[in-house]
Amino acid sequence: MAGQMSGFVDRFLHKRALRRWGVAADRAPATDLEGLRSLRARARALRRNLDRVIHEAEHRLAMPVIGSNIIRKQRGTDWAWRPELWKGSIPVPGMASVPGRALIYDGATIFHDCRHSELTVRQIRNTRDVDIAPFGFRMDVFRFDGSFLSLVVELPEDAARGLKQKHIIRMDVIVEMEKPLEIFARLNIKHGPNVEQIVRELPLNEEEVMVEFDLAYSKINEKRVERLWVDLIFEGPEMNQIILRDVTFSRRPRAEL
Repeated sequence: MAGQMSGFVDRFLHKRALRRWGVAADRAPATDLEGLRSLRARARALRRNLDRVIHEAEHRLAMPVIGSNIIRKQRGTDWAWRPELWKGSIPVPGMASVPGRALIYDGATIFHDCRHSELTVRQIRNTRDVDIAPFGFRMDVFRFDGSFLSLVVELPEDAARGLKQKHIIRMDVIVEMEKPLEIFARLNIKHGPNVEQIVRELPLNEEEVMVEFDLAYSKINEKRVERLWVDLIFEGPEMNQIILRDVTFSRRPRAEL
């Protein structure tokens, strides 16, 4: 009841203020200079706060909604997923001097073999008109004396449930970088004691950056599939800033011939 009353009072005062300023605007042409000077000062003070509210609202409302799970899907898709790193705010958004194995968030881990780490990572808020994912993931790499840098993403149980050799697993990526480098995606499928691996290079020069893993060429035991994960491998990352604006995965059965 108190909340309803407060809302009613707010609406009443808002309408009253609108009417008062509407009348002031109508009378401004006939108002004497001293009164007009006072009115201008009050209007400017009000406008400063209004402009602040409008600026913040337009900025936040233009950004993708936190938790949004809008994903571009191919026809026939029976599973699609965006990792939480790109979907929601994580408890520790950044890390400096990242160690050789660092859990960024559940299901997302950085690996490298540098003796002296000059790598920093941070979850950032996406703000561009073209962004669908609420968050992006940025890596700043300075001196790099290691032989590999990778981001490992664990896929959820749903990805393995009902997985067949007739399936195609697709990964879509939106990536930015300061200078060119090569990025490889390696799909790992654990089935029983064995791990099937399929490697693809991301076509970074194409408008649509995506790779597809066709399981028809794999030797997985469909009855023993346990889990899946993907390694994103960055070749020659030294002195570079890499931003993964979005990463999504989907699965669809291959069209029957």
